[in-house]
Amino acid sequence: MDLSLTPSTMPSAAAIGVPGVDGYPQFGRFAGTAGRIDWSSLSAPYARNVLWRRLHHKRWQYVALCTEQVFCGIAIVDIGWTNTAFAYAFDRRQRKVVASYSQDGLPGLTAHVPNTPQGTSHFRFFGKRITYRAFEGGRHHVLELRCGDFEIDATFNAGTTPPLLAVGPIEGGSVHATQKSPGMLLGGEVRIKEGKYDLNGGIASYDYSNGLLARDTEWRWASAHGLDVGFNLQSGYFGGHENVLWLDGRLIPLGAASFDYDRTDPMAPWHIRTDDGLLDLHFEPEGMRREDKNLMVAVSRYVQPIGSFSGWVKAAPDAPAREIRRLGGVTEDHFSRW
Repeated sequence: MDLSLTPSTMPSAAAIGVPGVDGYPQFGRFAGTAGRIDWSSLSAPYARNVLWRRLHHKRWQYVALCTEQVFCGIAIVDIGWTNTAFAYAFDRRQRKVVASYSQDGLPGLTAHVPNTPQGTSHFRFFGKRITYRAFEGGRHHVLELRCGDFEIDATFNAGTTPPLLAVGPIEGGSVHATQKSPGMLLGGEVRIKEGKYDLNGGIASYDYSNGLLARDTEWRWASAHGLDVGFNLQSGYFGGHENVLWLDGRLIPLGAASFDYDRTDPMAPWHIRTDDGLLDLHFEPEGMRREDKNLMVAVSRYVQPIGSFSGWVKAAPDAPAREIRRLGGVTEDHFSRW
């Protein structure tokens, strides 16, 4: 089911159980913040036993902080039988990563991602810590990072533009839900050994995901935000379920996204568009973060270029094109065997 995302007419996410009281997931795209996500109450054909859920339940909290000078990506990932976290600061003028942290954790001990987009996610490992809190119905957000010489204190508050909740089936898995935010006004600072970056006046966004996924999962992703315009696009394991445009306070569904890029050279320009004719963008990478892991029973190949998008978007096929010029954000090419 694909719902109209006009905020005044569509159901709010708060009114949608994940899954519903009958155990059946209501698939679609919804405006607003979801409540608790409880996959243990799923009904057939989506129900799975406890062991299967333990091995396939994946949750992550990702936060992006963007100014004209710096971009930070922070993630806490709980894949059930293990967990991990990473964070980096990318200087957009020097075009290089100036601080980074990456650490695999201990199962059940070092990471926590809640079964709701609200609440607290954290990662703690031998004196290093990352804490993210969303409270008061998801309106207020605080991020704190203490990883040696790399520190972040950031705050951001939701405006009137609604976030997206997308719920859908997963081939080879069961069900997935994801909450994506629009751009939010950012405050705070990043501190590294060489100095600090002012975050005030920048843009923050978040990605909370919670699902029963297939062992092999891959995707291409693009995300960028201002206060009046932003988008989230994905091609891969979740199809087009999370493809949306935020434009002047409206949440607009987008069609399937195509990613035209050179996988052997992700620093070459990307061309991204949707099949409904509402978005056509070119992405110019400024730099990237790459991390490949082989843990024998698990494999991860990940590259996240940082840069800017230019092109146009439309609110409807017959609407005038809105020019996008150097909107800061990221693309991503990711494969996980987990």
